[in-house]
Amino acid sequence: MKVTIDPQRCQGHGRCYDLAPELFGEDDEGYGRVLGDGVVPPGEERAARVAAANCPERAIVLAEEA
Repeated sequence: MKVTIDPQRCQGHGRCYDLAPELFGEDDEGYGRVLGDGVVPPGEERAARVAAANCPERAIVLAEEA
């Protein structure tokens, strides 16, 4: 699974990095950013889905790897 944040949708609520700090951080302006290369480590898939489901703008995009 890979995770990205659509910067056009993100409004900086911070739900992603509150719920999944191992996957997301905040930039200098408080907007969410993906940590690392966006590949979700084994065992963190649930955290990625929870963060995506709780993003008010639906700015978090999850892509299942083929």
